Amino acid sequence: MMKLNLSDVHPIADIQGHVVFASNGTIIMAYKVTLPEIYSLSEPDFDDLHGTWFQALKGLPAGVVVHKQDVYKKTRYQAQNLPNTSFLEKATHSYFKNRFYVAHQSYLFFCWPKNKTLNKRGYVNPFKNLPKNIVTSMDAMAGEFENAVQDAANFINNSRKLHLEPLTPSEITELTAQFFNGFQEDIQTDIIWNRDQMQIGDHYFDMLAIHSELCFGASLQSSTVNDKFTSDDFTFHQGFIDGIGLHLNENHVVNQVLYLDDKHRWRKLLEKRVEELKKSANFGTQNKVVLEKIQDILHRINHDESSRVIRGHLNVISWTRVPERLPFIASAVKAAFKELDMTPYVPRGNARKHYFLNSYFGHSPNLTDEDLYVTDLKHALCLWINNTNYTSDDTGVIFNDRQHNIPVLKDVWDERKKRIKARNFAIFAPTGEGKSFLANNILRQYFEQDVRLVIIDLGGSYTKFAKLYPQDHAILRYEHGKPLGINPFYKSPGDGVTPERLEDLSTFLLELSASGLQVAKGHEVAMKKVLKHYYQHTSGSYSLEGFYRFVEDRQDTLLQHLHVGAEYFNIPHFLHIMSEYIGEGLYRFLFETSADQTYKIEDKRLIVFELDEVRDNKEILSVMLKLIKSAIQRTVWQNRAERGIILFDEFAKQLKFDNVLESVEFYYQAIRKQNGAIGIILQSINQLPENSTSASILENTQVIYSLRNEKGYDELQKRLNLSSHDLNQLRSMRNNFTGDRKYTELFLKIGKESNVFRLEVPPEVFAAYLTDGTENEAIMALYKQYGSMEKAIQEYVKTTTQKTTRS
Repeated sequence: MMKLNLSDVHPIADIQGHVVFASNGTIIMAYKVTLPEIYSLSEPDFDDLHGTWFQALKGLPAGVVVHKQDVYKKTRYQAQNLPNTSFLEKATHSYFKNRFYVAHQSYLFFCWPKNKTLNKRGYVNPFKNLPKNIVTSMDAMAGEFENAVQDAANFINNSRKLHLEPLTPSEITELTAQFFNGFQEDIQTDIIWNRDQMQIGDHYFDMLAIHSELCFGASLQSSTVNDKFTSDDFTFHQGFIDGIGLHLNENHVVNQVLYLDDKHRWRKLLEKRVEELKKSANFGTQNKVVLEKIQDILHRINHDESSRVIRGHLNVISWTRVPERLPFIASAVKAAFKELDMTPYVPRGNARKHYFLNSYFGHSPNLTDEDLYVTDLKHALCLWINNTNYTSDDTGVIFNDRQHNIPVLKDVWDERKKRIKARNFAIFAPTGEGKSFLANNILRQYFEQDVRLVIIDLGGSYTKFAKLYPQDHAILRYEHGKPLGINPFYKSPGDGVTPERLEDLSTFLLELSASGLQVAKGHEVAMKKVLKHYYQHTSGSYSLEGFYRFVEDRQDTLLQHLHVGAEYFNIPHFLHIMSEYIGEGLYRFLFETSADQTYKIEDKRLIVFELDEVRDNKEILSVMLKLIKSAIQRTVWQNRAERGIILFDEFAKQLKFDNVLESVEFYYQAIRKQNGAIGIILQSINQLPENSTSASILENTQVIYSLRNEKGYDELQKRLNLSSHDLNQLRSMRNNFTGDRKYTELFLKIGKESNVFRLEVPPEVFAAYLTDGTENEAIMALYKQYGSMEKAIQEYVKTTTQKTTRS
């Protein structure tokens, strides 16, 4: 048995910024690597990443050792980034806190060893024979190394998907302590080696390695097929060795070490080796295999000017508190390698100790020739891990990752416009797939982030959500024969009429009276003149009927007085059309109000217009949408500094009428001047007619949500110009409605970035989003009983949990 105490032989002599001066004389430049999200990459993406790494590393000086280390640790989700104030926020925070998942962090170390000669055979103890005069500053050669590394880091950071961030001295110290203390928090302990077991504190360790050309199969490539998500009609890709990355789902470290050697020197060595193997090729099949591999390497060196000979080493260090689990983890690693036609080496005794100690970034140049395979840099980089966990933004809407169902914050508002220029969004989902549930989830979180919401709904899907905030919501429901109580002409006593208000009113009246005809600029000017004259020469209450009577009483002199030609304001036509909305007109009730009631909604942050009863009446729906537009302009858009969202739910039912699409396009044009977003919900993108208006709407929609659609996604791909990988992501979606963790999968594309997320919510949130069925009726009955939606949901969840427990 042997012990090692780090405090006796510390591996670091000095740290200056992100430059480490190791006790063995090696100089290391240390970085943290930001990688793309798992499942977000296509086959061409993996090829591009491979090319980026190759271009960055191929120009480094001979003698440099590059060490990429990927650390995977099982940990508990702490939920510190989740909001924890409102009823539903607290439920979500409590539901996900302490859920197990595998955390991943990738590091990259560029090493400049003091000894740059080819290491001889045998094991190197990094803590013996430490040099007396340790270099703690850059000499001329090391300065060249530093400049080359900086160039490589800059090249990587200029790529689209990778980023290197220099490690801080405290991070370097912490990483060193973690490694030698067996990745246990807040302890210092010994490393204990027995012949058959390695133990650090409470953790037991094992290891497998790729250390020879004989470990490799027929070929290496940058990616391979992901069998879990691949189907008969499409192929989903993953990184070549992702099976020993996040997919392993165990505590482990993947070390990939590359020795960048001199090509010309290696050409001579390999030619000599070929001659030796040819003489002994008939004495064993293993010699023949090695000979073929070396001849292949020589061929690439001689015919590819961009080739770069390297010696490499890959190992997987795993650990667990239960030593009996180590063989199962080893079997999982072997199985992952077997799928790639690779055979790992299992080190034991001194070999395991040697591999472990020299997997520390300051010691990786200590590996010997018998620990390293020889190949081309391009081939070695196929063993690079190029993705990581889903990454959370600082703020945003909570979804769940596809790996562990851990909450992920996605900034779909993008205040700084890093990803998108227009934050308008669209939700596509067939009936029954949960589009209203998804919309509730998005809008509820926006609301709790102080975003003002206006929902134009034909299905009654947001009542429970709204009633959770009794002081902050207003639900305006159309009932036959009753007005909404919105008077677009109303102004408070003493207030003036601004040019913007005249613009809004003239647009409203022209849309109401033009009957779908194109309105010329001259008509707009004429209408604004008449409106201004009305407000200047009328006192008391203002209304549509008041304006109508004002024009009717002055129809003989009005135009002449205002110097307006009859061709710009046709009074008989105007009076005829508008007569339907006043006096004994068919739709007079729509505008029957003695005072404006928008004061009811001016201080509300959640306004729901429920138009279910009017969904099939073209005339009334059209007028209602115009009234709503007028209310929005005078309330929601009054303060441009305030964020706001307007959602059109059941949008396809509104699109049955020609003028609705043009009306919605107005919002898309106007929203550019506001701090807001428009959202639409459709069962299928085919419900949007293929015309210039729809094209304009889609062009200004840069956040796309899609739920599962058994009929396929070809039209969605065509109309939204989705990539082939976007389509594969859509096709790979699966829902799970059984077990403890029920979830829906959804495709989310923000600008050019896309991935599949999950939507798993606690029981309280699920109850708040229900829109129909007996469960919804039970909750609404409880609401009537208690007069509090929060209490109703709590009682429903409590009762449901008790029933489940008993069963």
